[in-house]
Amino acid sequence: MESLLAMAPPPNGGGGGGSLISTIIMFGAIFLIFYFMIIRPQQKRAKEREKMLSNMQKGDKIITSGGLHGTIVHIDEKTVLVQVSDNVKLKYERSAIATILPSGTKEETK
Repeated sequence: MESLLAMAPPPNGGGGGGSLISTIIMFGAIFLIFYFMIIRPQQKRAKEREKMLSNMQKGDKIITSGGLHGTIVHIDEKTVLVQVSDNVKLKYERSAIATILPSGTKEETK
């Protein structure tokens, strides 16, 4: 008999309302944590990358996502022509550019 009473709902019937509100607050807190820890920083990095790619200029020293170092010699709407050595020029998609080196950086060649 005691086990049946332990499983029965409370006599006042208002026991489920508080747990619903706390569940909604918990989901809201989890969403805010995801937003500020994952979504917002990713959007910020995407904006910075788009700005970097739009500000590329002829003569910039770059590093591609594959690790190739070179200098931009021509820029099209979707591609760039990169000179990696004397008489060696390679065409890459703009999205393949990982880094634009600062203008004062010396590139070591051996």
